[in-house]
Amino acid sequence: MPVDNLVVQGRSGSDRELLDTASLVGHLVQAGSVYAFLAGHRGEVFPDGMFTDLFPSGKGRPSVPGEVIASVLVLQTLEDRSDSDAMDALRCDLRWKVACGLPIDHEGFHPTTLTVWRNRLRASDRPERIFEAVRAVIAETGVLKGRHRRALDSVVLDDAVATQDTVTQLIAAVRRVRRDVPGAAELIARECRAHDWDDPGKPAIAWDDRAARDALVSALVNDATLIVDTLGRRHDAGQDDETCDAKAAQALALLALVAGQDVEPADGSDGTDGRWRIARKVAEDRVISTVDTDARHVHKSVHHRQDGYKAHLAVEPDTGLVVAAELTKACGEDHHEAVVGLALLDHDITANTETGTETGTGPFEVLADAAYGTGDARAALEDAGHTAIIKPPPLRPAVKGGFTIDDFTVDESAGTVTCPNGVTRRITARRKVIFGAACRSCPLRSQCTTRTDGRSLSLHPHDALLRQARRDWTERHDLRAIYRRHRPMVERSIAWLIGPKGRCRQLRYRGIAANDLWLHHRLAALNLRRLLNLGLTHQGGGWAVA
Repeated sequence: MPVDNLVVQGRSGSDRELLDTASLVGHLVQAGSVYAFLAGHRGEVFPDGMFTDLFPSGKGRPSVPGEVIASVLVLQTLEDRSDSDAMDALRCDLRWKVACGLPIDHEGFHPTTLTVWRNRLRASDRPERIFEAVRAVIAETGVLKGRHRRALDSVVLDDAVATQDTVTQLIAAVRRVRRDVPGAAELIARECRAHDWDDPGKPAIAWDDRAARDALVSALVNDATLIVDTLGRRHDAGQDDETCDAKAAQALALLALVAGQDVEPADGSDGTDGRWRIARKVAEDRVISTVDTDARHVHKSVHHRQDGYKAHLAVEPDTGLVVAAELTKACGEDHHEAVVGLALLDHDITANTETGTETGTGPFEVLADAAYGTGDARAALEDAGHTAIIKPPPLRPAVKGGFTIDDFTVDESAGTVTCPNGVTRRITARRKVIFGAACRSCPLRSQCTTRTDGRSLSLHPHDALLRQARRDWTERHDLRAIYRRHRPMVERSIAWLIGPKGRCRQLRYRGIAANDLWLHHRLAALNLRRLLNLGLTHQGGGWAVA
């Protein structure tokens, strides 16, 4: 049996100790605060039975009670503390002792206790159970009953590692293979001469000399290719079964990725003579660090660039309560706002259906900015019965102040498009429309195109839906009024998430799973605080909002 499982589920006793902090100074804790709430109701919100599956062994030393750890995790993320700082607060802050039900002389726990619990939660079937427990309180209060709007938005969170350039990544990836793959150290010592692999830093070369840079990049890429090819063949031939383990396979895969994502053949090279240079473009879904391979570059706007992850939220806009959330990579089609936003709505509906909640099963009025207004997203919302109140992105004419795509008349039934000058052309099978020669003598050409071969259009498969959305946004004042009234609350919810002066924007962990767990713990804490501000009370054995 693994040593890590030689622990049983700890439980809280019903009897108070002589130096119980709540009995001595509980009256000093502000009523209506998260501390006071946890002091009185942590066992009801986070019962010990929530965590029994995390400790399958019936033998060993009991763990910290689940209600205590859950309270600590909530307070830790609420105040944005490190594990060490959280344990300092548990030892020295009377509010924390009151909230967790500890005696006044309790010395706290070792900071690694929190690491163990987070690892167990992350590896479990329900890693988000603390968020779900607070969500169950929300459902029982009925505060969302009759509220059929959901606001979607996202925010970029900074990663916890330094962004690495190509040379640094290549060196780090080779050193990782040397450490994790059996037989790699001997191969690298014997065959690879591009760098002193005992040195984690960059080589001392004339970095302003382009030829010297290209020579170094070529040597590093060639060494990386040799390592991947040799060890890969050994694995394929079954000569070393140990290389099959996940850690070794991940190290080799990362080296292969890093060796190929940022380089291209040098001038005059066909890629077979071993001459390489840094590519003059950024690879799609580029890995920016070998320390955290899930972190990505992201452009939230043209002028705002960050490295990290995206936190996606679905918020009930009248209360500001977050009903669903997910942390993803910061770029990629599968992680686009419109794709993840639809998944959050489905998750919200599913969660409420499974718990038998009368509200929150849709359909919803969905409020979101232009990032969520893709044709596919609008079609999916319509198919699901939702009403999209999404601000359309502005159209950019080919000529400044000239015609946009909405100035062309599209007849889907006839399969034709008519331009502002009355010229009609067929829509091709790939939904292209080419006016070509008709533009040569057109009197409106200067307002339509600057291309020598004339104007052409590419129609989206849901072009009619997108056109109707733009017309509705222009003509229907009620849509814009609902948007202006209700959507700003999601911005406030995001401001609560990132904290005062954006102090919570910097993540503490590496990888999607660890940071997604942090996100749900913080949102659980924020939802709990919001509920208390809305008047959460415990009446007759149930939860209610006054």
